[in-house]
Amino acid sequence: MKIAVVGCTHAGTAAVVQIATEHPEATVDVYERRGDISFLSCGIALYLEGTVTDPQTLFYASKESLEALGPNIHVHLRHDVLSVDAKHHSLAIQDMTNRQKYSATYDKLIVSTGSYPVVPPIQGVSVPRVLMCKNYDDALAIKATAQNARRIAVIGGGYIGVEIAEAYSRIGHEILFINGVHHLLSHYVDVPLAKEVEAELGRHGVDAHLQEVALKFDSDQDHVYITTDKQEWQADLAVVCVGFQPMTELVDGQVNMNADGSIHVNDYMQTSSPDIYAAGDTVAVHFNPTHRDAYAPLATNAVRQGKLAAINLFGNKVRYMGTQATSALRLYDKTLACTGLTLARAQKAGFDAAAVDLVDHYRPEFMPSTARLSMRLVYDRSNRRILGGQLFSQYDVAQSANLLSVMIQNHNTIDELAYVDMLFNPYYDRPWNYLNLLGQKAVEQADATK
Repeated sequence: MKIAVVGCTHAGTAAVVQIATEHPEATVDVYERRGDISFLSCGIALYLEGTVTDPQTLFYASKESLEALGPNIHVHLRHDVLSVDAKHHSLAIQDMTNRQKYSATYDKLIVSTGSYPVVPPIQGVSVPRVLMCKNYDDALAIKATAQNARRIAVIGGGYIGVEIAEAYSRIGHEILFINGVHHLLSHYVDVPLAKEVEAELGRHGVDAHLQEVALKFDSDQDHVYITTDKQEWQADLAVVCVGFQPMTELVDGQVNMNADGSIHVNDYMQTSSPDIYAAGDTVAVHFNPTHRDAYAPLATNAVRQGKLAAINLFGNKVRYMGTQATSALRLYDKTLACTGLTLARAQKAGFDAAAVDLVDHYRPEFMPSTARLSMRLVYDRSNRRILGGQLFSQYDVAQSANLLSVMIQNHNTIDELAYVDMLFNPYYDRPWNYLNLLGQKAVEQADATK
């Protein structure tokens, strides 16, 4: 079988490794327009703050390592696929080094082209001293430019914006943080936990303006000027990170897509064109809380989808389980972890949703130390199923989000969370685990409103 893989970051890399391992007889041609593959963009903030000193370590695969998997693996860097002809199973390709164009055929195609950083409709967004944040080149540019920057403006209140604001505040920069279209981390948490994150940033000197919308950028040799709907700000550098959008124009009109431009795939990562599979930031996930397509560009989704696409090229046999978009963020010495729907998103999706909040300590006060936990559980009042969870603490709550993710996927209820068996040891929790207590509070609330 002759397989083409277009795009090689997380999903593409996972697909190639799977094919080489299980089907070494297959010929695989990888086309990547960049000169590198497999960059962990989630490590950019770690590089900016100095935790990661060598950005090269953020690459977990290379042309050489993939081609070493077998003689039939061919990785073509700086090769741009100009068009796909699904009917004739062919690609139009340009070698970006010598500008030569040629065509190639395939039996099966995996589209794993990834995503673009969203360029907001802000006047002057491309002026000097205003940078985007997505790939290796962006990381180098931001790091280099910041060397002589005292005051850095960060525009965008998602995970990347928060991580960059934290990273630069750790190493002594003054941070101006602007976000105003939605509340902070609105895809992940509701207002109560967003306020706690905002307070944590403030305690570390981040000057947050979270009810302002950036409208215009201008710059001179030394500064950037940000005009918002309220005032004008001056900084030495601005980093814009307001989200991502799928890179799918290559197959536009040839496979079914969603309104947001993401590719719709079936349970086997197969598109509406039977010999084209797709994975990663280019596709919509099957979002289990709503049982609908959703766009959730996370590396965890990409590696699962890439592996599944590679398996199912040879016959659809392993179903995609979908996702709860479970994620976590390290913020100074605290962890924010979440899964599923926020209350706002659940209500927007049409659920008769409610939320319960609980603040507690994760283990007994007689221990030498403990830590405060802030938790929120979102559930459906009509059937008591868990829809989402949010946790924030100095204690590592990341695995608790994973547990809630499994419960959402398995359609568990607040009643089951209230009494599900969990270990007790004073080093780790109370006789009632804090998630049991969160479930019990949800049960009390739900019963009181019957």
